[in-house]
Amino acid sequence: MQKIQSFTDLIAWKEGHKLVLDIYKITSSFPQRESYVLTDQMRRCVISITTNIAEGFSRKTNKEKAQFYYISLGSTTELQNQLLIAKDLRYLEKSAFDELANSTIYIHKLLFGLIKSSKKLIPYT
Repeated sequence: MQKIQSFTDLIAWKEGHKLVLDIYKITSSFPQRESYVLTDQMRRCVISITTNIAEGFSRKTNKEKAQFYYISLGSTTELQNQLLIAKDLRYLEKSAFDELANSTIYIHKLLFGLIKSSKKLIPYT
């Protein structure tokens, strides 16, 4: 098993990064009128997922780590809502929606794992 030395070694970050790239690609085909609304919101949201994983990784206490992982979790849920909106507006085909939604579910589970493990690493301070 590889030792985790950087946030980029975390599976949650790796999956989140793939999702960032997928969201950027898929939103580039959204209508121009959405560029400052749904497109921008989805991109900021998905970036927040990986950004908070990275920041949480560098924190010293488990309480701080968990706080950033929870923020990432909230951004993942927020993106799930935005994906539903995009699907309902017919900006996403069902197959694309299903793939992206499944990615968010997987990331959600990975984040819960990070939260759980961060609580075991260092006693609360």
